[in-house]
Amino acid sequence: MLAARTATAFIGVARQTAAASSTAAIRSFAIRSLSAVAPSVKPACPEFSSGPCKKRPGYDVSSLVNAGTLGRSHRSKVGKARLKFAIEETKRLLGIPSDYLVGIVPASDTGAYEMAMWNMLGQRDVDIFHWESFGKGWFGDAVSHLNLRDTVRVNEYTADYGAIPDLGAANKDHDVCFTFNGTTSGVRVPEGCDFIADDRTGLTLCDATSACFAMNMPWEKLDVTTFSWQKVLGGEGAHGVLVLSPRAVERLETYTPENRPLPKIFRMVKKGKVDRAIFEGATINTPSMLCVEDYVDALQWTEAEGGVAGLIKRSENNLAVLSRFVDDNDWINFLAKDAEVRSSTSVCLTLDLDAKQIKEFAALLEKENVALDIGGYRDAPPSIRIWCGSTVETSDVEALMPWLTWAYETIKSN
Repeated sequence: MLAARTATAFIGVARQTAAASSTAAIRSFAIRSLSAVAPSVKPACPEFSSGPCKKRPGYDVSSLVNAGTLGRSHRSKVGKARLKFAIEETKRLLGIPSDYLVGIVPASDTGAYEMAMWNMLGQRDVDIFHWESFGKGWFGDAVSHLNLRDTVRVNEYTADYGAIPDLGAANKDHDVCFTFNGTTSGVRVPEGCDFIADDRTGLTLCDATSACFAMNMPWEKLDVTTFSWQKVLGGEGAHGVLVLSPRAVERLETYTPENRPLPKIFRMVKKGKVDRAIFEGATINTPSMLCVEDYVDALQWTEAEGGVAGLIKRSENNLAVLSRFVDDNDWINFLAKDAEVRSSTSVCLTLDLDAKQIKEFAALLEKENVALDIGGYRDAPPSIRIWCGSTVETSDVEALMPWLTWAYETIKSN
């Protein structure tokens, strides 16, 4: 009798377990089926790379061949005129003061910033602020290659990815190096750069490559500013833009670093004076006239969009779409927790997934041709990075949002 009751109880438990297992299997199948139903609308353009970035809406490379500069020397009358025009339009559209110099230089933003560092640093102590990979690189170059600590004090102020160091520590009598917008962390400096003193005696060296044309630049606070047109304007790579204030020019003409050989592409002083020809279209080395035409095309588009104010609005509208999405979903968050310093261009996001799953997430969206090149930077915490610069259409960011949910649910259920 006892054996019969035991057998009956065992069968009942087995049936309950089987039912529970069946319910779990059905639930799991339902989740997988739900996640497998992809959204019906894709972004019209899946290009969300943080550099080189998406071309402007309506871009057509064939329109560049009619400018009359392709196949011509950059030293020719027409070549120099076009380069000078690009410089003048840059100053006009960005609202750069008339007594500042603007030049097109080699090697993208990196070349422009290194050019400034190698020519100007070493006269006085330096404060270097960094909170992502490129700013950290400037610090490394200052102490390991320029060996500045052999002659001056170099203060390092840093913060983890997603945060920003105490900018109030900047000394007005020191040279100050910083990135305006951390492309690999999604953290920018506060609006207005109030941490920079108006009565400073040191220079400010600002890497603004992913900020210019998408953020307000307080030029009165900036002595050296560098950027590349391949970021916010979606131009081509390999060319940098260098902006110098009168104070920066004075430094170049009154200070020559000892025992510091400069390669040809870094030299911008002749016989103790800044070579003004560089800032009037006579580039140090041969530029790509096709890339210059591409840049002029982007500048003309900027004008048509209402100037820099129009481009700022486009980028901020894109960020607003992501902000609403993050507010509505607890599995995704901004790497930059403080909205005041959150980038509107290089938007970095953490997910409720491990590092391997995040790579699968990005790969899945790329496979669907929905979002290309959105993996986080290699040195950043596991994350994704969605470029929301001015050339990206807000409608494409909106169309991407359901796909983020789909990819998350798909990866999470596997």
